[in-house]
Amino acid sequence: MKEIIDKIKQIEHEQRRRLESPLARYNKGKVHLKQMAFHRCLKRNRWVFGGNRSGKTECGAVETVWLARGIHPYRRNRNNISCWVVSLSQQVQRDVAQQKVLYYLDKSWIRDIVMASGSRASPEMGVIDCIVIDNVFGGTSRIAFKSCEAGRDKFQGTSLDFVWFDEEPPQDIYEECRMRVLDRNGHVFGTMTPLKGLTWVYDEIYLNRHNSDEVWCEFMEWSDNPYLNPDEVRLLSESLSAEQLESRRYGRFSQSSGLVYPEFGEENVIEPFDVPASWQDAISVDPGLNNPLSAHWYARDGDGNVYVVAEHYEAHRDVAYHASKLKEISDRLGWKRDRFGLSVLMDSAANQRTLNGQRSVAELFNEQGINVNTRVDKGLYSGINRVKALLKPLEGPPKLYIFSSCVNMLREIKGYFWGNGDVPVKRNDHAMDELRYYVSNLADRPAEKAAKSWVQQDKERLMRKMRGGS
Repeated sequence: MKEIIDKIKQIEHEQRRRLESPLARYNKGKVHLKQMAFHRCLKRNRWVFGGNRSGKTECGAVETVWLARGIHPYRRNRNNISCWVVSLSQQVQRDVAQQKVLYYLDKSWIRDIVMASGSRASPEMGVIDCIVIDNVFGGTSRIAFKSCEAGRDKFQGTSLDFVWFDEEPPQDIYEECRMRVLDRNGHVFGTMTPLKGLTWVYDEIYLNRHNSDEVWCEFMEWSDNPYLNPDEVRLLSESLSAEQLESRRYGRFSQSSGLVYPEFGEENVIEPFDVPASWQDAISVDPGLNNPLSAHWYARDGDGNVYVVAEHYEAHRDVAYHASKLKEISDRLGWKRDRFGLSVLMDSAANQRTLNGQRSVAELFNEQGINVNTRVDKGLYSGINRVKALLKPLEGPPKLYIFSSCVNMLREIKGYFWGNGDVPVKRNDHAMDELRYYVSNLADRPAEKAAKSWVQQDKERLMRKMRGGS
């Protein structure tokens, strides 16, 4: 009987120990919402751009342990996982990523530790080559640590299930690691503070220049971390310059001062929803044949909030093709027509005839059943300022929201920079031009209040009656 009681006590003690372990306590009680958004994302190329102490490394370490152990709550788990944790140097590996992985790894899961330097008895004091742990499916998983200072040659030849980049790696090492996960249908993820300016990560990941459906990123800042003391955040913020705050606190790319629209942020991007027919406002087009034609569908609610709800963005096509796409997308959206058919805003330059053609671009679209309105305000500075005011008003929430499905507009607005002479760089700006046309067109046009439902009307009648009105 005593043996049974002792066994029960051992089990209860082990249960308490597991419930109180760092991994069991992770995001219990206080929840870091952006960490959980990262874990829930199922894309194959995920990145967190975060300030120091924003919680980015924590989620990278937990993701690594969950996957290697075979206990990830949101992904399909596998046996016998092989992965790399990539740091900039061995010293950074020891002090950051390695330390976090050991913190979340239960010692009872560790089958073996191979040291690059130091003692296995105190692995946290040395540099680990790899850790072999038990996988819940019965096999073992191997977490290997790699240093970028070793060079690209040391990143060749191995098949992997995933790679975690702790801080930004050189591009050649990133590309080599992507090859390592190819045959296992694996994935990569990174956690970094963007201190190096507009590097390849800015173009490849943040701008997603290839428009890959598998690329995902988010920004973490101090206020996102529920474990940071607000007073400490305030004091540290006051001690940093505006430029340091951009990267150290907000995790933003440090050359954002050159952006035309630094006001743009993740709060301006929303998931698509069914827009009421009464909100439908206009289609704005920047024409192009060899260059991309950019067209976006704009909605506006009764409070004057603007929503960019759909896009057509394509190069090397003729007018007939573009007109058919405008009609096709409009049909899908149930977009309004007027007595002339489908109407669009377009640059006044579309009225010009060239020596090579007898008809203007506007006339060509009209022949395809697209009613072109070229009476748009093309003022550059006034248009940009109006867009800025919608992106981030002086008070209150944004007035301009872009659906996440409008990937080309999002890519352009993130990479729209000032050039010489206070004029934006004339490159990849087709969506930016027609956004400006639309915003300038509505500047002096009041928002139409949406019709009130019978419930709202009845409620207002009752309120007037209670106040003694008619």
